[in-house]
Amino acid sequence: MDLHVHSTASDGSLPPAIVVERAVAAGLQSIALTDHDTLAGVPAAEEAGRRHGLRVIGGCEFSSAAPWGEMHVLGYFLPSASPVLEAFLERCRADRVRRAREMVTRLQAMGVALDYDHVLAQSKGGAVGRPHVARALVLEQLAQDVSDAFDRFLGRGRPAFVEKVLPQFREVAEVVHGVRGMLSVAHLKERGTRSFLERLKYEGLDAVETRHPSHDPDVRARLAGVATRIGLLTTGGSDWHGDPEPGSTHGTIGSQQVPAEWLDRLEAARPTAPEAVRS
Repeated sequence: MDLHVHSTASDGSLPPAIVVERAVAAGLQSIALTDHDTLAGVPAAEEAGRRHGLRVIGGCEFSSAAPWGEMHVLGYFLPSASPVLEAFLERCRADRVRRAREMVTRLQAMGVALDYDHVLAQSKGGAVGRPHVARALVLEQLAQDVSDAFDRFLGRGRPAFVEKVLPQFREVAEVVHGVRGMLSVAHLKERGTRSFLERLKYEGLDAVETRHPSHDPDVRARLAGVATRIGLLTTGGSDWHGDPEPGSTHGTIGSQQVPAEWLDRLEAARPTAPEAVRS
């Protein structure tokens, strides 16, 4: 099982149906498609999943404000036809467009001859993000590779970096629980302290992503221990973005060996009716 994978609906390199085929080839029984700020790829993935006998969980990777800047949270069991959820995601995607345009403007002011149309060509109609800007720079021979693009231009603190306008975690939790979804905080690494996770639980957090390519065995064990002690569930996933093969922060699909019972527990804990976030 893999509860964190991406497709061309956001910054993955393969269409949702091909993601499903790769999951089947990896011997998986279920995946969660968790593209950034969109559920657009879920219907195609679900259809492919029915053909291949693979369960597809409708998911999304949200960005929210955090003390250090930005935090990612994974929503699960999300419907692809909720007006309230889609309105929220449309707002998030609009900010992605604003951000990408401003990055291009900053690059042009530096003398880097990149057009916004090059970025759109990389996004292929999906939710646009920094990886698309980086890929456009590489394709136009303005950077050696994606890492070079981030190191010189797009990473935090670099000259073309632009902050997102981020919702608060409470707002994300309210939207997700409002459609009977569940919420797990993603790849926290050393930031997953007990005090911080207790605060997020109070604001609506359901689970912690303990198994992730960026988590070494000690981090996995510590996060799992904290989750158990404060009553949070656990999730895990590869954060797979497709081809080419990933590096240290993205794994190959199915690589995290997530137990099937983790999904069972997450599903059993779903709200029976829309919930309000505790005040």
